[in-house]
Amino acid sequence: MSEKIYTKEIPSDPELLPVAEEYILNIAQEINLDKDKFNHLTLAFSEAAANSIVHGNKSDKNKTVKITVTVDDDTMTISLMDQGKGFNVDEVPDPTKPENILKDHGRGIHIMKSFLRELKYNFTPEGTETILVVSLR
Repeated sequence: MSEKIYTKEIPSDPELLPVAEEYILNIAQEINLDKDKFNHLTLAFSEAAANSIVHGNKSDKNKTVKITVTVDDDTMTISLMDQGKGFNVDEVPDPTKPENILKDHGRGIHIMKSFLRELKYNFTPEGTETILVVSLR
């Protein structure tokens, strides 16, 4: 398969999360992503999109999240670019530590990392790019 690129931009409205999720899941179906990876992608992407909209762009409907999906023979790479200021990855508490177990937030990055081959962040003056990498093989 040659590389395929898909793009979509959505306003930072939490009510549009299902639209973004449907977009990604349609691509996953198109490339015949296996069932387990499909389910993992569903959870990881939902978390990343919610983080971009709610935390990155503060649900400001005047800001957008640009979604870029690149698919090649081995990987599906999803980039979500928000217009937020970013965060310090090292300051995100480890949800597996006893003092954090009962907290009702802070598990998203941990969940995404457990379901993806790779999770990366690029912090730029224009915003934060969250990159999800899924192995296709």
